[in-house]
Amino acid sequence: MTQDFSNGPSGESRELDVQTLNGLNAWGTVSYILHLVVAVAALIPGAQMGPLLLVIALVIDLVKRGDAVGTWHASHFRWRIRTVIIAGLLYAVTAPLWLLFILPGWLAWLAVSIWFLYRIVSGMLNLNKGLPMEIPA
Repeated sequence: MTQDFSNGPSGESRELDVQTLNGLNAWGTVSYILHLVVAVAALIPGAQMGPLLLVIALVIDLVKRGDAVGTWHASHFRWRIRTVIIAGLLYAVTAPLWLLFILPGWLAWLAVSIWFLYRIVSGMLNLNKGLPMEIPA
């Protein structure tokens, strides 16, 4: 049994068997859960176990994204990878605020963490609905 998904990045279609589709769903869910743990931990002072989990999730996404080419799952892999890269850059840019002023640094990291959490939750919701992520060109 195969299913046809034509939501690829350039409109191409690709047939996937149910087992491959289920595998992409499972890996996507695992990655989103790891990202979610990191995002929630970033909001809780002293719960910074996230970097290792984030690296694991990023490696999963980088390794498995090739399997999703031409499917709606590909947009989720791009979404998660971009989210991690952008969040990492924002954390790095706002890190000097911690050295200069505690409150502005904390507020900046809180804002980045809330944005990160929003991106992960919205991605999880779309994955569970079977919808691709809308990524502007």
